[in-house]
Amino acid sequence: VQLQASGGGLAQAGGSLRLSCAASGSTFRIYGVGWFRQAPGKEREFVSAITLSSNFRYYADSVKGRFTISKDKTKNTVNLEMNNLKPEDTADYYCAASRGYGAGTYFRQTSYHYWGQGTLVTVSS
Repeated sequence: VQLQASGGGLAQAGGSLRLSCAASGSTFRIYGVGWFRQAPGKEREFVSAITLSSNFRYYADSVKGRFTISKDKTKNTVNLEMNNLKPEDTADYYCAASRGYGAGTYFRQTSYHYWGQGTLVTVSS
């Protein structure tokens, strides 16, 4: 499975950006896709995830109400719509795919088997 993240860039505080994660290869055993981010000098943290069959969505408290994750099966992509951006959202954003399932699975980085490259989001104040 190969993942390609795109859509990062520069936004002003209060603005919006849309990230996309395109999957290719043998994706039939992928049950969930997540987004993580890593700010300079900080550890990588969970942002959001979606289950591909049941469409359950998960969000970190810091982005709840501002970010929306969705999937487009026809394009094999998972999108992250980011609204009302804040300077603290500045980070490299990574998408990842998991073959796992079950409660609590998608919050943990160790649950993910495939990772895309990062896409940089910079939010200016």
